[in-house]
Amino acid sequence: MPRVLLIEDDLSVREGVALGLRRRGHEVRTAATGEDGLAAVDEFHPDLLLLDLMLPGVNGVEVCRRVRERSQLPIIMLTARGDDFDIVIGLEAGADDYIVKPARTEVIEARIRAVLRRLDAPGPGPGRSAVEAHGELVLDRAGLTVSKAGRVLALAPSELRLLLHLSAAPEQVFSRQQLLEHVWEHSYHGDARLVDACVRRLRNKIEDVPGSPRYIQTLRGFGYRFGPL
Repeated sequence: MPRVLLIEDDLSVREGVALGLRRRGHEVRTAATGEDGLAAVDEFHPDLLLLDLMLPGVNGVEVCRRVRERSQLPIIMLTARGDDFDIVIGLEAGADDYIVKPARTEVIEARIRAVLRRLDAPGPGPGRSAVEAHGELVLDRAGLTVSKAGRVLALAPSELRLLLHLSAAPEQVFSRQQLLEHVWEHSYHGDARLVDACVRRLRNKIEDVPGSPRYIQTLRGFGYRFGPL
C-alpha cells in the first residue's frame, strides 16, 4: 500500500485521518508543522503527501512550493470549506488535487488512489510509436518522460497525464469536464480550477512563451486542445 505523509496541525483531524488510512493498510507518518513535514519528506520518502494549507510557521502553500522545487511527489491539499483563494494558490504552487475538510476516510482513500493511478499514464496505442516528437517537444509514453530541446522536464503527475491525454488526440478539443473525468477521475461536475491551474503550470514548463502557447491551445467557451503550431 502507498506510504502517506500527512501534514496537519489540527490534532483531531490528524489522528482521525491517520487512523482511517492505517486501517486501510497504509503506512502513515504525520507532522503538525510545515518544518517538521519538510523534514519528514526526506526521512520517510512517502508515495504521496496529504497537506493542510493552514499550517503554523511555514504554511502549506510554501511547503508545496518547496517540495515541487526538488520532487514530483504527488500532493493532495486539505482545505477548509470556502477557502477558494487558498485553493487557487495551492494549485498554482503545484498541488495535484484537493479535498475539502471534513472528508470521510473513503473519500480520501479514493482520491489517493486516483492521484497515484495518474503515475500509470497511458502508453502508446496500437501501431503508435512510444516516442513522439512535436518540434522541440519529445514525449516518451513508455518511459513517461517529456523533454524539450534535449532537456528532460520535471512534470508533476497531473501535468504529465494531462499532456499525454491531450497529445494522444491532436487537434481534438476536450472540455474541462472531460479532462476532469479522464485525468483527475472526477465523475461529478467537478472544479474547473484544477484543469486551468494545471494547464498554466504545464504551459510554464513546455511553452517558449506561456502567454502565446504553441502546444496547449485554449478554445474559449469549449476547452483545450493539443495542436503544435
